[in-house]
Amino acid sequence: MEKNEMEKFDENLIRDKIYSIRGFQVMLDRDLAELYGVGTKILNKAVKRNSARFPPDFCLTLNSQEIQNLRSQIVISSWGGRRYQYLVFTEQGVAMLSAVLKSETTIKMSIIIMKNCCTLVKHNVY
Repeated sequence: MEKNEMEKFDENLIRDKIYSIRGFQVMLDRDLAELYGVGTKILNKAVKRNSARFPPDFCLTLNSQEIQNLRSQIVISSWGGRRYQYLVFTEQGVAMLSAVLKSETTIKMSIIIMKNCCTLVKHNVY
């Protein structure tokens, strides 16, 4: 993603993918994988291989009630579903993902996400 593309990136796309869970503002693993241009399984495997970099306040595993709550807010398949747990990442977890995945796209998208998170907090959008 070129600098001009980063500047033109639709900030609402990121804002619409931020949820409040357990008092944290988080993004779903699948949404981050999409933004970073990698598969969700690849992202989650990278997190698992580098678990020491993701303490509980960086990466949370959703429980069944939280998944149900998200299903009512967004489209998460209840039929077929996933065979692995949903992970969500706080702002710090998003920053750590850029170090773990190490692609140009990941680094640039993480910067955009960080800027949006800071803007949302500053203006009390959460």
